[in-house]
Amino acid sequence: MRDWQREDPAASAAFAAADGDVEFQTDGTMVNSYAGWREMRLSIFAKRQRGKAVTGRDDWERRDLPAPHVRVIQAGVRSGERLGPAWRRMAARLGLRQTADITAIADGARWIWRQLDKHLPGVAGVLDIYHASEQLWAAAHRQFGEGSAQARAWAEARRATLLREGAPGLLAELSGAEWSAVRGYFEPHGDHTDYAGRLAAGQSIGSGLVEGACKQVIGRRLKQTGARWKVRRVERMATLCAVQASGQWDAYWSKATGSSN
Repeated sequence: MRDWQREDPAASAAFAAADGDVEFQTDGTMVNSYAGWREMRLSIFAKRQRGKAVTGRDDWERRDLPAPHVRVIQAGVRSGERLGPAWRRMAARLGLRQTADITAIADGARWIWRQLDKHLPGVAGVLDIYHASEQLWAAAHRQFGEGSAQARAWAEARRATLLREGAPGLLAELSGAEWSAVRGYFEPHGDHTDYAGRLAAGQSIGSGLVEGACKQVIGRRLKQTGARWKVRRVERMATLCAVQASGQWDAYWSKATGSSN
């Protein structure tokens, strides 16, 4: 099944025919194997129609962003060094020859951005707003005390700056040694935080698609109470779940059974 998903043109036909902005997202979830807990990493290419333009923070939090109308998920127990080349091959099979047409939305994990730079150079990067917000809240709690009114006010003000001016504007407000950790998180992402521009264009700024897939596509089936897997078998089951969630099952089954229906 994995070979079919990787190689058969039928696996990418629906994606290639669809319209919409191309998004790439990746994340992982831990699964219990006989060799110990292993990270099952998901990679998703999706196409999404744009929603309504958003200009304010409150409007963004309440907006109804269209769900992707087509997506292709691949899953496996893989290192970052093996995933990067797989992303490039996956993009080519989906007909994505111009990497500038792809928006990669991810958290701040450095391995992700290194692999994107190496194997999908030129993609438009977006630092996931939820992980970015978590960094601001963590910094506020360290400095002002967890749950304090001062921490809340500081974090909300800094997020407002981030949404309005991106990382460059935020970094200008973070002078002083006490903010070195949070500065270190945002400094590599000066070009990945055009939230205002994307919101005004009705585009996504969060990686909820892949995080939801980690829970619903993989976790719900593979992380049941007491479940423990052989690595090769958990990968097979993850691939089956990914094919089903990608809307590829009918095409695969027709190929597997020799049916034209």
